[in-house]
Amino acid sequence: MRYFLFPLILFFLSMNAFAIGVDKDRLNDPLLEARAQQMMKQLRCLVCQNQSIVDSDAGLAEDLRAIVREQVMAGKSDPEIIAFMTSRYGDWVLLMPPFKMTTLFLWLGPFILLLVGGFLVFRYVSMHKSTPEPRPLNADEEKRLNQILKGSHK
Repeated sequence: MRYFLFPLILFFLSMNAFAIGVDKDRLNDPLLEARAQQMMKQLRCLVCQNQSIVDSDAGLAEDLRAIVREQVMAGKSDPEIIAFMTSRYGDWVLLMPPFKMTTLFLWLGPFILLLVGGFLVFRYVSMHKSTPEPRPLNADEEKRLNQILKGSHK
């Protein structure tokens, strides 16, 4: 029984290997397909949001890959394809959006947050400085302390 169970477990664990998605409709010309792949690496999957449409297996990403291939087959240039995609989906479809007023916060936001965080840490540290150095005891306080330590306090 044990000899049958182990291969069965290995078989089911290896089923993930069949889950790799490959486009059925690749371009016949390898140069055009390579160009289309380069274009697809610049476009964001609108479902996954942090993947290019090459890496995503979402249905929308598959549709976007088909659109890019159609544009490449139609003889459109790379800037024309990017302009077409941004006119339909906005700058959000680009993994590297252009630096302009509408995307200013995308580019400068992390630096602003870093500066604000650094300022807050500096302010917190400066407000909570270490305890000040204790002042030395005067003669009466020192005499009283010695009495307490000797156990002869009044």
